[in-house]
Amino acid sequence: MCQKRPIFKLITQQEKEHLKQKCGGSWKLVFKYIVVRERNYSQVVAGPGHSIVITTKGDVYSFGANCWGQLGLGDTEDRFTPCLIRSLQGIKIIQAAVGSRQTMLVSDTGSVYAFGKGSFVGAEFSDAADHITTPKIVESLKGVFVVQAAIGGYFSAFLSREGRVYTFSWGRAERLGHSSDPSDVEPRLLSGPLEDVLVAQISAGNCYLLMLAYQPTGMSVYSVGCGLGGKLGHGCKNNKGTPKLIEHFRTLSFNPVSVAAGTWHAAALGDDGRVCTWGWGHTGCLGHGDEEYKALPTVVQGLSSVKAVHVSTGEYTTFVVSDNGDVYSFGSAESLNLGFQEDEEAADDADFSTPNLVESLKVLNEKAVQISPTNSSYWLNSEMGYPHTFALMESGKLYAFGGGIKGQLGVKLSEGQDRLQNPERVPIDIC
Repeated sequence: MCQKRPIFKLITQQEKEHLKQKCGGSWKLVFKYIVVRERNYSQVVAGPGHSIVITTKGDVYSFGANCWGQLGLGDTEDRFTPCLIRSLQGIKIIQAAVGSRQTMLVSDTGSVYAFGKGSFVGAEFSDAADHITTPKIVESLKGVFVVQAAIGGYFSAFLSREGRVYTFSWGRAERLGHSSDPSDVEPRLLSGPLEDVLVAQISAGNCYLLMLAYQPTGMSVYSVGCGLGGKLGHGCKNNKGTPKLIEHFRTLSFNPVSVAAGTWHAAALGDDGRVCTWGWGHTGCLGHGDEEYKALPTVVQGLSSVKAVHVSTGEYTTFVVSDNGDVYSFGSAESLNLGFQEDEEAADDADFSTPNLVESLKVLNEKAVQISPTNSSYWLNSEMGYPHTFALMESGKLYAFGGGIKGQLGVKLSEGQDRLQNPERVPIDIC
């Protein structure tokens, strides 16, 4: 079963044996590690002003704002409908990361391609005077087989096939822990407590990083970066310059299988279908019925009758997909991107501090498998319009709602309209 996984086929026999030992000496545990890693790949990403969609064949479509060439189409013109990135034909892309005016793509052979603004990527990008309008391989990562990329507000992070984490930028003490200059353009390995730990997933918030670690006895979560609002999950608001284990999951008997680092708050999915949230609680984005911050992971009691299979976070928004394909959301409804309010006026008076079923998706009679909300600071990207959200269905159909003035929804808006209240079909089939 391991041999059938695409990434596993590219590993040497020696590397396979080493991975087997790190996973506890069992091929069954190796397979479990690979599956956990693959389930957290991002096929659809709603960035601040632009969007990226990856099909199951590995083709990439982009649309929305393109002021820095972040669509990878060879120019800086905005696009209001999905466009295939033709320069990537023949290269199978498996995962995408989107930040403010920048995009990164990971191929099935472990290469990273970047375009748009050159921050947090490498010297060959940071020194570029012009916009990077077509995908360019990140040379400084050529010696690393990358399986996942993540972009935060001040840094980027990469997960290797061997389960190691590398970061660019923002590495001074009390940040990402490798004592480098904030503008550092070389990938730095996060070690310390992660030295002998296999990381299966990374997730970047504005100023912090979550890492889901695999161990034969169960999964665990490490965090590093800015601790304001308690978003590192250690019971305090202190920064952490080196990765630190979030110990409270053990107290909750909670075995995490996926993590989602929102801009200012975080969430985790447990193998039993429970959901934990922590960090800033503005607009009720933690789902606990108030706006108080939580410095420790706390189970969302409003989902006690739901078995969750997917969780995602944006800026003060949280989405949960249940095992029957229903979608629940809570948090900020300002941009109509929670999907269940009738209009902006009604949203101002409603309480979204506890989980609510997203009826506008329910009526589509489609089973949702992934939700992707914009995960970046609106204040820093306000010229890109309001945040937006994608809902990917089991059928491969994609729906969008929320802000769309730059074309980031992939569907045409009526004259004078800047947001979609209800989900509309994006003309792309993922499968």
